[in-house]
Amino acid sequence: MIEQIFGVTADTTMDIGNTIVYMLVAAVFGLVIGGVYFAICKKEQRSLSFFLSLVMIPAVVAVVISLIGSNVARAFSIAGVFALVRYRSIPGDGKDIAFVFMAMASGLACGLGYLSLGLAVVLVLSVVVVLVNLLGRFLVKSECRQLRILIPEDMDYQGVFDDLLATYTTKASLERIKTTNMGTLYELTYIVYLKKDINEKKFMDEIRTRNGNLTIIMSKQMKEQVL
Repeated sequence: MIEQIFGVTADTTMDIGNTIVYMLVAAVFGLVIGGVYFAICKKEQRSLSFFLSLVMIPAVVAVVISLIGSNVARAFSIAGVFALVRYRSIPGDGKDIAFVFMAMASGLACGLGYLSLGLAVVLVLSVVVVLVNLLGRFLVKSECRQLRILIPEDMDYQGVFDDLLATYTTKASLERIKTTNMGTLYELTYIVYLKKDINEKKFMDEIRTRNGNLTIIMSKQMKEQVL
């Protein structure tokens, strides 16, 4: 049985010219996908290394598919090589994963020789990504932040910032309370949804007048509140 499988798929012929064309076309598709990524991402969220990855992934996938062809032996060998690789990367969001799959799909189409299908995949999915991004801007009601406030141990934290939170946020919840600095301070951690067009500095200044000018940290969260 094994001999029959490998005997049938032992064809090692490969058109180098076509493979080079597929790889170049896949790289062009990667440039288009990377351009869409840069277009919809905010400046502070853009990553040059991720852009380069989006350009390279389609070309690499196209070459791998061309090398495998219909040869089962090659497929098992390459699968074994990839199984030995341990990928490490910084945490990303769903949007980044979607771009990676989009790049892989276009590379797969090019590797199989379906250039028109690869072009259709890139164009259709790019339009969908742009439209969803534009729609998301209208649906997003407020930006989610994590707010950490230090207060003295003798301050009653219950309700002390409620009026400020009601003024500057659409929603706020106290997620964690812990002692710090040998128990002399409390650290309050809120998840807040800021109102649009508020003065963040004024918000921070008003908190400082309540907590005795102790440390305040406001950081961005991945989630957003929608309508």
